[in-house]
Amino acid sequence: MVVSDRGIVGQFDVGPADRIAYLFTSTRDLAQLHLLAASERKQLTNLNTALLAGKSFAVVEPFTFVSNDNRFNIKAFLTRPVGQTSDSKHPLIVMIHGGPHSQQGPAFNFHSQIYAARGWATLMVNYRGSTGYGQAFTDAVFRDQNGDEAQDVLYGVNAVIRRNTWIDRDRLGIEGGSYGGQITAWLITQTHIFKAAIPSRAIINLVSYNYMTYYNQYEEMEFGRRPHQANLMDELWKRSALRYVAQVKTPTLLIHSENDSDVPIAEAEQFYIALKDVGVETVMLRYPREGHGLREPKHLVDSIDRSIVWYERHFPQRAQ
Repeated sequence: MVVSDRGIVGQFDVGPADRIAYLFTSTRDLAQLHLLAASERKQLTNLNTALLAGKSFAVVEPFTFVSNDNRFNIKAFLTRPVGQTSDSKHPLIVMIHGGPHSQQGPAFNFHSQIYAARGWATLMVNYRGSTGYGQAFTDAVFRDQNGDEAQDVLYGVNAVIRRNTWIDRDRLGIEGGSYGGQITAWLITQTHIFKAAIPSRAIINLVSYNYMTYYNQYEEMEFGRRPHQANLMDELWKRSALRYVAQVKTPTLLIHSENDSDVPIAEAEQFYIALKDVGVETVMLRYPREGHGLREPKHLVDSIDRSIVWYERHFPQRAQ
């Protein structure tokens, strides 16, 4: 183990005498620059001291549960709400990572910390396909998009609710970006347990997506053949959220950037129109100049503010 602190190591560079410069995101701060030399670590930057001074941080607890097919022990992380008491009840927001070959962990996540400060718990599930748990686990999502990996998320929700009776099962929300947005959109076609959903930059139609994205080998890589080969075109349609839009009842806030070439905005536009046709309450946020994800601070703040309002609007009111 080179760095054993709890958090996430980002970019790194190895220099002379085995010195290592690296970015480290701890449980209580965004990424800072560190230097490791002769087994001694020195933090070189501390950019958020004034900003974070006096702030309360939510506790992030890891736990595991068995997958629906009993193949894997799935790792998940529960962020507890700030101000929780022995008899308080709190909403839960499921936050699904993208990739799918990525991961979440205990490192500082400003989105979940903002929710926690409002008294909302968040759940992050490293579903099959996530990195960090071996090649077989990462490969388990191949040829199975919107399949068992989505069930991993649902099983994680069930596990955390059973183990934490303070979670208000009548105030559940779900959101995710990129592949996480895809799973979010898919799950609201399969279950009605969520009172509000926020898919961001999501793939909605696996067929149309293949012919609009700038890297159209994606589906070939994930499924082992091109869409026009064998019966893959039919299979992609069967695994598309758009196919089952008539089953959606969850109010949905769609977030997408107008210059996204990874997942073109037409994906969100399709779902928006379809949800409107079905009669589901839906709003679509379009952010100019942005690519695959938001970068401009005012857009980030705006999207979080609107997400909070969306959940508050659709969560049942509780007596204080």
